[in-house]
Amino acid sequence: MLNPVWIQTFSTVATARSFTDAGRQLGLSQSSVSDHIRRLEQSVGRRLFVRDTHSLSLTPDGEALLVHARLILESIARAEGQFSAPRLQGRVRLGTSEDLAQGPLPNVLAAFRDAHPDVEFEITIGMTGRLYELMDAGALDLMVGKRREGDRRGVPLFRGQLEWLSRPGTVIDVRQPLPLILVHEPSVTRSVVLDALAKSGWRWHIVCSSSSHSGCIAAARGGLGITVRAQNLSGRGLVPPVNYAELPALPDVEFISLSARRVSKPAETLLRLLQKSDLRSPRDD
Repeated sequence: MLNPVWIQTFSTVATARSFTDAGRQLGLSQSSVSDHIRRLEQSVGRRLFVRDTHSLSLTPDGEALLVHARLILESIARAEGQFSAPRLQGRVRLGTSEDLAQGPLPNVLAAFRDAHPDVEFEITIGMTGRLYELMDAGALDLMVGKRREGDRRGVPLFRGQLEWLSRPGTVIDVRQPLPLILVHEPSVTRSVVLDALAKSGWRWHIVCSSSSHSGCIAAARGGLGITVRAQNLSGRGLVPPVNYAELPALPDVEFISLSARRVSKPAETLLRLLQKSDLRSPRDD
């Protein structure tokens, strides 16, 4: 068995090229250093050093073992660092838009939970417009959602091209007002879609409004009309209409993370994880 203490001594001797200097660095006597190397050589069954009165060098087997030794010591250091560091504790008040909550966000939360099991979550799911209001009121530590028109706060996560979605096989009569299924105000997506239609001169009729994206998806799956979703988020059984090329083009929206001015260590840690994660996910047709 490779004793980590012997491995540390071996690595230090190999770097210092001296038993005496290695002993000084490790706080060991030269005889202890020699004993560690002897035991290690017996354990691996190979000679690791070539020694004479004036020099010390690694054998080919010693060179090979040194590569493994450094990896072993690095792994031990990482493990010690993880378990010696104080565990995060506290609460994170996270706000998220429903489309992200139904898509990739749970994977990020699972990774955070695995690393920091003592942190408590308070999660609010709602329209992005409502999340902005909660942030401004100091009721949330962090939020992830769409960037509100004219707002420059937040760190961009990704951009999502909006697309029309409907029940499979749907053909839209473009001679008639578009039958829209949209979430209630305040909604960034609703504002973006209606502004785009107004600017392009298209007529529309809101056939269904819902307080959630789930309600919009259910209405669209029931054939009531067409709804809108970012391409890289789940549409749960919806597809673009058969004649989607005839419909007006939609802009993209920017998804961002936003934090309060002062956040706790747990919230700051989650924020960094969110900003490093790819929150885009393929649409589930």
